[in-house]
Formats: sequence, structure tokens, C-alpha cells
Amino acid sequence: MKLTKTLLATSALTVASGMAFADAHMANEMTIVSWGGAYSNSQQKAYNEPYAEKTGVKIINDESSADAVAKLRAMSEAGNVSWDVVDVTAADSFRLCDEGLAMEINFDEMLAKGDDGSSATDDFGGTLINDCFIPQIVFSTTFGYRTDMVGDTPPTSVCSIFDTEAYPGKRALEKRPIGNMEWALLCDGVEKEAIYDLLETPEGQQQALDKLATIKDDVIWWNAGADTPQLLADGEVVIGSTYNGRLFSVIEEQDQPVAMMWDGQMFDIDGWIIPAGLTDERKARALDYIMFATDTQRLADQAKYISYGPARASSAPLVGKHADLGIDMAQHMPTDPANATNVFNFNYEFWADYRDDIDAKFQAWLVQ
Repeated sequence: MKLTKTLLATSALTVASGMAFADAHMANEMTIVSWGGAYSNSQQKAYNEPYAEKTGVKIINDESSADAVAKLRAMSEAGNVSWDVVDVTAADSFRLCDEGLAMEINFDEMLAKGDDGSSATDDFGGTLINDCFIPQIVFSTTFGYRTDMVGDTPPTSVCSIFDTEAYPGKRALEKRPIGNMEWALLCDGVEKEAIYDLLETPEGQQQALDKLATIKDDVIWWNAGADTPQLLADGEVVIGSTYNGRLFSVIEEQDQPVAMMWDGQMFDIDGWIIPAGLTDERKARALDYIMFATDTQRLADQAKYISYGPARASSAPLVGKHADLGIDMAQHMPTDPANATNVFNFNYEFWADYRDDIDAKFQAWLVQ
């Protein structure tokens, strides 16, 4: 009976706190952190501009998401968190949540119901991966290639990245181990289901680095998602990895001689966190923005501007045509059956556990 009363009291306090945040005076400006380029533009059109028009709030855009973990750690240590809402990958959200750098979310109280009447937890389903992460999109990291630089036999396998004889020239890979280590082992003959068990070991990590070493001299390493599309557009690389939405932009919007290679695409999810330690006014503003930006219509609206699938089930039927090009967006999504014949399911929990150690090893290998 005592435990039941305690649980009821805790529940009531949680509800009251959520209502207090919603009713509190809200800050009149906020800093939203994301990735830049075509992705940030899709957020600007679908969320930020409508929200600013609705509320009059001033939105400051920051494109530091690639360094979100390190920067939030530093801000927290300094006691000066200047960001209000931060777009992060699933793996980074685990680290931020585990370290107490991200606020825990009561999804059914702090997020909108689905337009079909479903609760937020039901609508987001399996994309709710921890207590701090607010899902936004399903995306993939995959490869684009120059159609005029691959001869008569364009690449169809992810392992073409390692075939410098058939596809000579520079290739672009992200300057971090995520994705690269998995593809390296896959193309070194390791079965998909064994890759993460192998990557837990020093021997497996070294095997992946040894495979990457076979093309190291031919790689241009990228940091920002916009880098590979630009390198492809300029003809500086023959093939390169990046996010599928970035490739959609360079192919469909910019009409460059680039094509998508879906083989071995790495599924992932991306979303928001609210940093821990905000004042009540800033926290109230962040929660108000999140309630708006992740509702059914707004997530569907983002798909008008970029080829990422909305994380809500209720948003999927509302995905239609590109806002400017008028083309059907469904066929450009990584989840389209024609594109998902050989998917690599990214293990964000593995990277939450091993990221710092493997990062250090990877960065040391880069400078050897």
C-alpha cells in the first residue's frame, strides 16, 4: 500500500511538472541545432517557419549536430547550455541520455497524439528507443556515384567501394568509424549477423581497419553530409557515402550526373533531444516546439522536401509529392520495397557502448 501511494504521488508529480512546463512563460527565442544543407532546409520549411509564424519566436539555427555529444558535454561541464533543441542520431541519443545530458520525455504527455487518435507511444512504436529520444525520420546512409565516370557497368554492390580496378578514382567516406567498419567487414566476407559480435573484439576492429587500408590512399574523408554531394557534383570522386536525402537533392533537385546505389544501405533513425539543465522558460519553449514539430502533419510535411520517411505511422499515408518538383516521394524513400532489397540494419546500441573506444582507434589509424 505504501509503495502504491508512492508510485501514485510520483505519477501525479510527473503530470503536474509536464503541465507546469506547458503553462510556464516561454522564452521568446530558441536555438535549434541540426545538420545543415538539404536536411536543415526541410526542417526549416516543415517546422521552423510555420512555428515562428504561429508563435513569433525567434529561431537561431546552428549546424553543429555532428559534434553534439562533445559540445553538450563541454557546455554541461561549464554550466552554460546554450542550445534548446538538438537533432541527433539514435546512437548519440543513447550516450546523451546515459550521461544525463538529455532530458527524459514523457511521450504521451509531451508529444501530440496521432491524427488517427493513436497515442504517441503507439504512433511512434519501435522508434522510441530510449527515454530521451524524440524520433523524427527514418533515413539511410548509402552511396552515390557519377554516372559519367563508371563506364558501361555502373556499380550495383556496396563492395564496389573497394574495387579500385573496376572503378578507379577517389571515393568519399565519412571521417568516423560508423558505417565504414561494418561495410569493410561485410566486403571482407563476414556474414551480416556476425559483424557486431566481431566488432566487439580488437581482432575484428583491426580486420575492418585492414580492409579500409586497401583504399585509404583513394579516400577523401568527409565530415558534413553536404560534402559528398558536392564532391560528386564537382567530379572529384567517382563514388561516395552520405545520407540518402542528400543524394536525392543532388540527383533530383540539382540534376547532376549522379545516381543512387541502394545496396547495403544502412537504416537508421534520427530525432530530437532537449538538453538537460535548461531554465523553466527555455524548457517550456523547447517542449512547445517539440509538440508542434513532431505531430502527424509536420512529419509528413518534411517528406515534401527530402526523401526521409516520417517516424510516425500516422504520417506515412500523408506523404505525397515533392513541394517544388511535383514528383512522387514514396519511391525515393529508403523504406520503399524496391530500394530495400539488401539493407544493413544499423545497431545504434552497439555504437552507444563502443563509440568512444572505436572512435579513438579509428582516428589514430587515420593519421598513421
